[in-house]
Formats: sequence, C-alpha cells, structure tokens
Amino acid sequence: MNFQVTVLKILAAYPDGFAVMEDLKRDMAILATSGREWADRTKRLAARVPDLDTFSHGLVERTSGGWRITSEGREVLDFTEAGIAALEPIRAPLVEDATSAIVAPSQVPLPAQPADRAKRRRERRERRREARERARANSS
Repeated sequence: MNFQVTVLKILAAYPDGFAVMEDLKRDMAILATSGREWADRTKRLAARVPDLDTFSHGLVERTSGGWRITSEGREVLDFTEAGIAALEPIRAPLVEDATSAIVAPSQVPLPAQPADRAKRRRERRERRREARERARANSS
C-alpha cells in the first residue's frame, strides 16, 4: 500500500478535504486491512507520480489537529486516476508548476457518488465530532 496516495484518497473523500488525525488513522487502518486490491491499486496510482511527497509538494497541509488536502493535491490525485495512456511514470510536479503540469479537475470526469451516501457520511462525521466535544466538556 502506498501511504502518500492513500492519504490523498482519504482526504479527498471528505467533503471539505479535512480529517482529524483520529479519522485519518481509522480510515488508513481500514484500507490497510482491506486486502490486496487496495494495495495494488495504490501502487499503480503511485507509479504515475514516483516522486510524490505530499508535504514538500504542498499537496496536504497540517491544520487544527488534522490534515487537509490542497487544490494541488486534488489535481495530482485526479491526474493519477485519469488513466492517461502514457506508459512512462512522470515526476510529481512542484507546487509552483502543479497547475500547469496537471490536467485541470474540470477536464477529468469524476466518478459519480450517490448524494445520500455522502450525506450519511457527513452526518456520521458530525455525530462523532459532537460526541468528542461532549466528552471533552465532561472531562473538564
């Protein structure tokens, strides 16, 4: 399993692209134990950008106890998933040239996701967030 690609995929799955470390670790553990298919998929995606480094390329930023995917991170992820016919792996772009070297997200069709599934995910995340806040308040 490729850690860099997995982090980008997890963060991109959140509507605002932000996940607290607890959620990120939980999602990472689920994917890590989900079988060979996920590991093989992330390796194939990572082969498209062999020099991928989420933090030094500015693809992910650390904020408020969690990580947030940047627009450059979404563009790199979209590029890796685009399935362009190039057989040679490419070098991950630097932050300065990321927008010019990568296909714009508007040009790449995104996979459809049912709205009710995203809504349920948001509601679960909100309930977890509220439970954490209640636990913090009760422990004080």
